[in-house]
Amino acid sequence: MSSKFCNHFRSPPKIPEVIIPEDLVVNIALSTRHEINRAFANLRQIALGRDIKKFLIVIAGLWLLSILGSCCNFLTLFYIVFVVLHTVPVIYEKYEDQIDTYGEKGWIEVKKQYAVFDAKVLSKVPRGPLKDKKN
Repeated sequence: MSSKFCNHFRSPPKIPEVIIPEDLVVNIALSTRHEINRAFANLRQIALGRDIKKFLIVIAGLWLLSILGSCCNFLTLFYIVFVVLHTVPVIYEKYEDQIDTYGEKGWIEVKKQYAVFDAKVLSKVPRGPLKDKKN
């Protein structure tokens, strides 16, 4: 019986050959490069202050991130993000209609508040001409 067992394991295991097509890798690299360039273009627009709405959103996001970061350490923050990313889609699927209704109402209110902020504050900020330098 032991000789049959040994004979069974003497032959090398058959491992299938894995081949990744070149065109797939090239397409992934091209789309990744396109997305990175688009992100850099957005960051440039935000840094130049041309789109004040995006600029304010980035400031608010970084401010919220700093508040969360001061309340807990990185591991706790990572755990919270992990749990939220796994529960929010399930909750959204279950209550999609109600969430969309409240989201639309909230978005209308945000637009109203932004219009007031724009009229009272942003319209009074002096802006000089923006010129791009050609190298």
